[in-house]
Amino acid sequence: MNGVEEHIASPRLQADFDRLKCCVLIPTYNNDRELKGVIDSVLEYTTNVIVINDGCTDNTSEILSQLPNIQSIVFEQNRGKGKALRAGFLEAEKQSFEYAITIDSDGQHKASDLPQFIEKLETNTNAIIIGARDMLQNSVPGKSSFGHKFSNFWFTFETGIKAPDTQSGYRLYPLKQVNDIQLISWRYEFEIEILVRSAWKGVAIETVPINVYYPPTEERITHFRPFTDFTRISILNTILVTICLLYIKPRDFFRSLKKKTLKST
Repeated sequence: MNGVEEHIASPRLQADFDRLKCCVLIPTYNNDRELKGVIDSVLEYTTNVIVINDGCTDNTSEILSQLPNIQSIVFEQNRGKGKALRAGFLEAEKQSFEYAITIDSDGQHKASDLPQFIEKLETNTNAIIIGARDMLQNSVPGKSSFGHKFSNFWFTFETGIKAPDTQSGYRLYPLKQVNDIQLISWRYEFEIEILVRSAWKGVAIETVPINVYYPPTEERITHFRPFTDFTRISILNTILVTICLLYIKPRDFFRSLKKKTLKST
């Protein structure tokens, strides 16, 4: 087979993905050590897979060339996770998919949790479904724990919705709804902004519990830059809070007032 690998997904699970018009998106940037294992595990559930090569300079291209069952989008230069996800969303909808599950390429997320997203989707087809991690386990890095609490607090303030894990990148998105949203962020903060703006548009926010693996510190690969990316996130939250106070909360107040008036007449 000239070194090219083929995978056969579970017929039952593949049928579920096809019936619901759902695919899996894997954005990746220089994670060649874990990438193939992540893709192989996803292919046990579905071959509806799109990998977004975000300007990788490692062996990612070679790995993808050996996997004919998947599609890939290639950026010549690194453009950020948000840009990669947006490109994946647009391509998925172009291919007539209606939902996309995003999974990170660093091996933290487990493909064995994919059926949970499908099961939840069966009961709510107009929701972003977040894979909520157990952030109390000992292996969780300190910066992840802080970012988790920070993000959850501001998300609740901006939307009035309590969600247990607004920083998780393991999510299911309804493509029609999210592709219509105008966004201003394109790196890690993208996942916060799209969640907030989706909630403002009336998209439900649901969660399912997921497993997560954090390797030992010396083996951990991360492209998150604490100072730069926390600064970006803080600036974004400042913008979102301003919009929330000046527009969203007044809008919601007058909408509720109008509903009460209509009910009383």
